Amino acid sequence: MAISPAAPACIVLAHEDPAHVRRLVEALDPFPVFLHVDARTPESVFRAMTAGLPERVRVLPRIATGWARWENVAAEVAGYRAALAETDASHVAVLTGSDYPLANPAEISALLEAHRDDSFVAVHPLPFAAWGRDGGAARLRYRHWAWRKHMLRLPIPRRVPRDVVPAGGSQLKVLARHHAAAVVDVVDTRPDLVRFWRRTWIADETFVPSVLATPELVPGFADEHVPHALWWIGWDGTAMKSPPWLTTADAGRVLERRTVSDVDLPHLFARKFSTARSSDLLDVIDGAFGLRQHATTSVAASAGTASVGTTPVATAPVVRGVAS
Repeated sequence: MAISPAAPACIVLAHEDPAHVRRLVEALDPFPVFLHVDARTPESVFRAMTAGLPERVRVLPRIATGWARWENVAAEVAGYRAALAETDASHVAVLTGSDYPLANPAEISALLEAHRDDSFVAVHPLPFAAWGRDGGAARLRYRHWAWRKHMLRLPIPRRVPRDVVPAGGSQLKVLARHHAAAVVDVVDTRPDLVRFWRRTWIADETFVPSVLATPELVPGFADEHVPHALWWIGWDGTAMKSPPWLTTADAGRVLERRTVSDVDLPHLFARKFSTARSSDLLDVIDGAFGLRQHATTSVAASAGTASVGTTPVATAPVVRGVAS
């Protein structure tokens, strides 16, 4: 199946809630999806998440990811590598398994068509005031380990690579194809940076932004990106490590862009959702944005039957003649 050049390949980083992941995959139809499932996810959950997926989905080799760990970057880069090799997509979107689109495929493609060579990512040079007293500089300056959602820091400073511009931003992003390729190239050619970032704090919020912000690594990025987050996240002002779950109480805020006429760049996605908390809200979103119109089975039924079966056979569409 060929896709429009102005359309994304979608990396989905998941670890739980098979029913929602499968619903997300349906909502992203017809875009190719590269699904990474945390290697620590129980086998029964993995099977429920992956068995019988459509041919446009490829299940990536599993890595043991975790909160604030480098392995989250490794999974993201594996998705870039596969998407670049197996599709002609103009952009690569990075989503989590608890995200969901707020636009139908035609709307997503139209926005990307208008920004064919641009990435959508907000990159903030460090120190960044919103990241606390030191602006996030300590994330790189000291070696870190994550243990049970706690930060362990070695209080001995180290030298930050001098040829890199330290920067931060969300892991959720939409990169133009050539920017995704540049990130993969840095991983392949700069093992010193990979070694350094393995011990930074929440590397998925600093490695790719720092690579993109460094002109010597990604020339022209400053003029080839839109500093606009395409995700709507329901932060409510409460101090918390993760965004709150969305429910029907959030419907007004989630759907607001449909009634606001002066929005130049809409949010294409939102987070975070779960089957238990968000099913009614997701039904509203499906109806409002015209999603999952061609779904032939209910998500609940798909997830229920998927847990019984064989090892998943899921390959991405081969668009450029590269064998899957």
